[in-house]
Amino acid sequence: MSSIITGEAVVLELRPASFAARGLGLIIDVISQVVLAILLIILVLMASSELDESAIRALVLCSLVLSLVVVPVTVETLTRGRSLGKLATGLRIVRDDGGSIRFRHALIRGLLGFLEIYLTFGGLAIGVALFNEKSKRLGDIVAGTYSLRQRVPSKPRIMPNAPHYLQGWVSMADIGRVPDATARRAGTFVQQAYLMAPPSRLAMATSLATELARYVAPPPPPGTIPEDYIGAVLGERRNRELARLRQAEQRNATVGARLQKLPFTREP
Repeated sequence: MSSIITGEAVVLELRPASFAARGLGLIIDVISQVVLAILLIILVLMASSELDESAIRALVLCSLVLSLVVVPVTVETLTRGRSLGKLATGLRIVRDDGGSIRFRHALIRGLLGFLEIYLTFGGLAIGVALFNEKSKRLGDIVAGTYSLRQRVPSKPRIMPNAPHYLQGWVSMADIGRVPDATARRAGTFVQQAYLMAPPSRLAMATSLATELARYVAPPPPPGTIPEDYIGAVLGERRNRELARLRQAEQRNATVGARLQKLPFTREP
């Protein structure tokens, strides 16, 4: 995964496509382009009964250029880096800075793609991509582009909640003094705990529970599990904030309704 810092100082995490995903997308694209070329050549041969051999050869050559270069370049330009194969594999061609490609990038990729895919039977493209960090082929290196994964598996969103044995305690506890920074660190731990090794998970949970305990009173019941303690505090904190937001919305709605009922007078 690569990081790009935008002009607004926002860090974007971009995941380049793997060699296997690029290869599968390329196979789909090649098959679709070859099928299109065959169909066009058949149409040319069917409609060229009255043409001489030179004209037929010219039309066949135009059909090949149209299906193997013009159509791919046009599709990538109009879709900002997508094609049939990339759509099927969840990929998109982007610039090295993460932006959408333009006609210039698509044209360079299309022209060099004809060389490295069709004229060398894919050998040049495979050889370059195997020894490239982002699985770039020659056309990508020259155009300044690479293939980006768009279908990234979403991480499960875990909602912290109080276990049954802590619900009575946390509902009466004073948790209003928990700093936002501490709550954010604890929330990050809850979301990533399932990825951690058990010893590290326990050590981190104990440290965060100890930090939270400085701002929470009274202390939890004896024998409370640190991770359960964190979930109880964060869950109750979230529930109380939601309740305050609902009360504020209700007050605003009540005030608005009362103002609408007030009579309006005009100055003479």
